[in-house]
Amino acid sequence: MNWNSYIKSYQSYLKIERGLSKNTIENYTFDIERLCDYLQQNTIEISPIKISEETLQQFIYHIAKEVNPRSQARIISGLKSFFSYLIFEDYRQDNPLELIETPRIGRKLPDTLSLSEIDALIAAIDLSSNEGERNRTILETLYSCGLRVSELITLKISDLFFDEGFIKITGKGNKQRFVPISPFTQNYINIYKNQVRTKLTIQKGFEDTLFLNRRGKQLTRAMIFTIIKDLVVKINLNKNISPHTFRHSFASHLLENGADLRSIQLMLGHESITTTEIYVHLDRTHLTQVMNTFHPRK
Repeated sequence: MNWNSYIKSYQSYLKIERGLSKNTIENYTFDIERLCDYLQQNTIEISPIKISEETLQQFIYHIAKEVNPRSQARIISGLKSFFSYLIFEDYRQDNPLELIETPRIGRKLPDTLSLSEIDALIAAIDLSSNEGERNRTILETLYSCGLRVSELITLKISDLFFDEGFIKITGKGNKQRFVPISPFTQNYINIYKNQVRTKLTIQKGFEDTLFLNRRGKQLTRAMIFTIIKDLVVKINLNKNISPHTFRHSFASHLLENGADLRSIQLMLGHESITTTEIYVHLDRTHLTQVMNTFHPRK
């Protein structure tokens, strides 16, 4: 078996056994292909079964010159996962990256938007077109429900349980969760669904997809990024934001207004509360308020 054969086998494992998304699998694969390119450029002919810790350490030194510590840590983590899979399948007895340390990186705090900035972005949408009504609904849904962009574009009409006040979200690893949705956002979705979406010629296979492009197909991740970037330019907002910024803002604003971390974790679909805890670091004044309110010796 050559590298490609092992990579394809690994991709099947990630998809079937671990239930990872297409985007995540592509990221894992990119790390391995980067190693393969390095081996080819340096005429090192060796299989993943025989590659040594020394060769991998040289590769790590090489990429350290090209990428920042955070990206370097991600590549090492991805390769460790690949070699752990080879051990799992009895192709190897050891993980050659086991003793290679990842660079120390500080926890990166996510960028957030204030409520006034979110209102300004939404107010800048041109509502004279059908796409404008759709885009307003998209931004309201991103912020109101704290969705990932992949969760937004795959949201189905059959996932809307408005009578119960929830929407069903399929997140990472095909794990499903129910997220509360306010009557305010329900109203915008109903307007889009009943007055705009019905005017489209919907392509086969997308009858149940909520948000569609003008050709009646599912929107792409890139299109959501473009919609937001154009609005940022329109209002001269001096921030580098993305669809994920609305998710960060959703969590941060809930925390600032007194929501508990466990509830936020469930709504975001974080597997570990450690991931959710990053939002505690965004607002030190919130921590002071909690101390002053709940500590017996305040």
